[in-house]
Amino acid sequence: MKTTTPFPSAKDIKQKWYIIDAAGKNLGRLATQVATILMGKNAPDFVPHMDNGGYVIVTNAALLDIDMKKQLEKKHQTHSGYPGGFKEATVQQTLQKKPEKLVELAVKNMLPKNRLGRAYFTKLKVYKDDQHKHEAQKPIHLS
Repeated sequence: MKTTTPFPSAKDIKQKWYIIDAAGKNLGRLATQVATILMGKNAPDFVPHMDNGGYVIVTNAALLDIDMKKQLEKKHQTHSGYPGGFKEATVQQTLQKKPEKLVELAVKNMLPKNRLGRAYFTKLKVYKDDQHKHEAQKPIHLS
């Protein structure tokens, strides 16, 4: 029996570049939008076992809209693996030091936890201001 549904192969997939301005946006909603594009779920030819998503450039990460209560109370914890290597920082401290890290953490936690998820994550480019080096790729502006 012949199927009528077209099945994309790796050579048929054209990965597009998208640019999203994070100024004044909610972090969770932004991360959801970015993760959807990275996985390719916004495309009509989505296949769960292939990397058919696009590249995403997030600009103005320092201008995210995060509640003051969340900035002061939510903490990010890391451990180096060595004794005494535990570090803890509030969202406000992270927003001041490395605002790109907030977006990366939020998106990474929404991606699959396997080798395909790691491949998706490499296609995310985050910048704290509106300057980026990907103009040659002619990214499509999304709101």
